[in-house]
Amino acid sequence: MTEAQLDIASFCEAGIKPINEDAVRFEQPVEAYRLENKGIVLALADGVSTAEAGREASRTAVARFLEDYYQTPDTWSVAGSGEKVLSTINLRLFRKSHEFVTTTKGYLCTFSALVIKSRTLHFFHVGDSRIYLLREGEMLQLTTDHVATIDENRTCLSRAMGMDSLLNLDYGHRELIPGDRLLLTSDGVHDFIAAPELQQLLSTGSKASDISKAIHSAAMAAGSDDNLSALVALVNHLPESNLEDYSAELTRLPFPPDLAPGMKLDGYLVVKELFASSRSQLYLVEDEASQSRCVMKTPSRNMEEDLSAIDRFIQEEWIGRRIHSPYVVRVIQQQRRRTALYYLMEYVDGIGLDRWITEHQPAIPKLSIALVKQIAEGLKAFHDNEAIHQDLKPANIMLSNSSIAAGQPQILIVDFGSVYVAGLAELQRPLVHEGALGTASYSDPLYLLGRNPGIQGDVYALATIVYEIFTGQLPYGESIEECRDAFDYDRLRYINAAQHNAQIPVWFDAALQKGVAFDLQQRYQTIDELLRDLTQPNPIFLQSDPVIEKNASSLTLWKLLSGFWFLSFVLLIYLFSRL
Repeated sequence: MTEAQLDIASFCEAGIKPINEDAVRFEQPVEAYRLENKGIVLALADGVSTAEAGREASRTAVARFLEDYYQTPDTWSVAGSGEKVLSTINLRLFRKSHEFVTTTKGYLCTFSALVIKSRTLHFFHVGDSRIYLLREGEMLQLTTDHVATIDENRTCLSRAMGMDSLLNLDYGHRELIPGDRLLLTSDGVHDFIAAPELQQLLSTGSKASDISKAIHSAAMAAGSDDNLSALVALVNHLPESNLEDYSAELTRLPFPPDLAPGMKLDGYLVVKELFASSRSQLYLVEDEASQSRCVMKTPSRNMEEDLSAIDRFIQEEWIGRRIHSPYVVRVIQQQRRRTALYYLMEYVDGIGLDRWITEHQPAIPKLSIALVKQIAEGLKAFHDNEAIHQDLKPANIMLSNSSIAAGQPQILIVDFGSVYVAGLAELQRPLVHEGALGTASYSDPLYLLGRNPGIQGDVYALATIVYEIFTGQLPYGESIEECRDAFDYDRLRYINAAQHNAQIPVWFDAALQKGVAFDLQQRYQTIDELLRDLTQPNPIFLQSDPVIEKNASSLTLWKLLSGFWFLSFVLLIYLFSRL
């Protein structure tokens, strides 16, 4: 037996409570590649009942962990993958908690998970659920309850998913041996079954399902008044030796050589080079097994000593695999072992939006707005996954030739190189723009000034692109490329879009100006806000400017006075001429 094989069983029910706020899931991949590279996952969460949204929190945490963990690159370690995924989920729950006015309400839950990869057990834990390991008759609790004592009879959780924007997570790992037995429980089980009895129950029986039923019966017999959940896993077989966890060192996978048409890498035949820059190359390749075509992205060899750049490249694949949208290019999950650092994307036979804009001036409003809506939906898919694009520009947006030929152009956002994912530790540092990491014409100037405007940065980029679609120009002109500091930006002035396209309404122009405002207090907060004002007139923008009104009133007064004086002068001339 060359693969890990576990016998797994579980139960998760409300017990005597009206609602079940626990959640349990596990996955034992059938595909050899997935099992070998990502392992077996078991997860249990217990929603905090006093938090009101505990049920939603536990279900979200468990479901997103399994889904997102298996989307992480196989070049990441288990520890790094789990911690990054859980940090992102935690921030998502924390932000949703702000929907409640009362500070005691929120999306809170405990979380405990096991990942079994090769012969190693990895565990992640926060809260008071528990993970036990039974080996050769001795049971060990791998986790520590995160609780604080209020008085002799009361305790409360000191840590939980969704409790704080920064997740304080416990992680550990141990070597496994065949015959080990694993147990995950919620407090509705272990608070009512003493440790010796729990050990006895876990030791008895040869099937996980029988042990699971026995633990459930014991908890009910002990008078459990809480939701009851448990996962039992019996380790029957393990691989002969440990797999090399090659993501422990990002440089473990070598950089691929410079590729040329006709060369092959891991069963992919290079058809042609599509793009090359100082950071990466894109190749059109053909899978020799399926005959299908896709795009292979490789890092540039001049980054071989830049660990942060390598980390950023690897992160791109994970970001792309988490985002599912018809307006974002699909990253293809690898089905065989890689011998070099690269990842695969779907191939889009088309043109860049930059070329399309040049070929479609003046803009056709209906067609252009349809494209803007698609770009907005693509960006929202990033934002729904706690990610900010940061470098959206026409060159990073493709239109397929088939959709253009059909008269209904469809866009795809195709680059993830500068994406910021909330919840990852490295994202606390400001984005560094080294020319390629952001394009000054479209990137929010705040990035260059060392600040991260979050979603509002993507709002700025989208408004700039919309301005260019309708005018063929940039909202602050070409001089924005020369700006280097705050003083340079202060000298810029927004150029009314109507100067380039007289057909643009006042309200549309005002929405664009608000979208590219340098001051975040004046700029739209979300993509939806910008889109709403671009597609329907905002009454505020239709009101006359009070300064203009005042000036107009003053001008009218002077015109009346001048007219009166002129008539008086003519009358005097007439009277004197009669004398």
